[in-house]
Parts: sequence; C-alpha cells; structure tokens
Amino acid sequence: MLNALLVGLPTMMLCLLVQSLLLVAALRFYAARGSLIDSPSFSESLIVINGVMLILVIGNLGQVTIWAMLFHALGEFESLQDSLYHSAVNFATLGYGDIVMSEERRFLGPLEAVNGGLMIGMSTAALMAAFQHAMKRTLSSRAQ
Repeated sequence: MLNALLVGLPTMMLCLLVQSLLLVAALRFYAARGSLIDSPSFSESLIVINGVMLILVIGNLGQVTIWAMLFHALGEFESLQDSLYHSAVNFATLGYGDIVMSEERRFLGPLEAVNGGLMIGMSTAALMAAFQHAMKRTLSSRAQ
C-alpha cells in the first residue's frame, strides 16, 4: 500500500495541476466571450457554456489518460485500451470490477476514484458558476 501511495499521490498532484490549468483556460474562454453572454439570446450564452463544458471534459479525459498511462507503465494491463477503460471506471467511481489490478497495486484504484470525484466536482462547480453568471447577465440584458 505504501508503494501505491508513493506512486498515486504524485499522480493526483499532476492531475490537480492539469485540472487547475484547464479551469483557468475555461474561465479565460468564458471571460473573453462577455459580449455573447451580455446578449439577450439564451442560445449565445449556451454556446459559451458548452465551450466551458468542453474544456472541462477534455481536462477530465486528460486525467483519465494520465492514470491509464501510469497503469500501463507499471505493467498492470497489456493494452493501453484496457488501461484507459480501467482508469475511466475508477475516475468516474463506477467500480465495475470486471478488470482488476494486481494485489500489489490495487490501492491505486481507490486513489484514482478519490481524485476523479474531486476533479469532477471541481468541474461541476465551475460549470454551474459559469451557467448561473451567464443566465443572470442574459436575463439582465433582456430586461433592458
């Protein structure tokens, strides 16, 4: 378990860095499109929100890939496809259990699940904040 922590915690830190960078990118994307958000058109605001969502989803998929590359590098799975599948199941906290890691490294699964829960939560919070802000600005534009 100690070995899993020594490998898993730096991976979690890398994922936090990726999430933070893409969260900043999503916020910059949102801020740069203020004129669309200030429009009385809901569809223009939703286009901006969808852009924010896409950036955040790409960030989460990137983190799934980081974990999958770790699993593959450790020799847990023969194919990168199996590593990606297992990583996605862990990150999304599904826990199917149809593909499992070796006993020596199986603690990496729960570590990735904790990481995924936190990162998906961050994405959800950022997306909801952007959505609420955009709707307030759009409704304000409609009232004028």
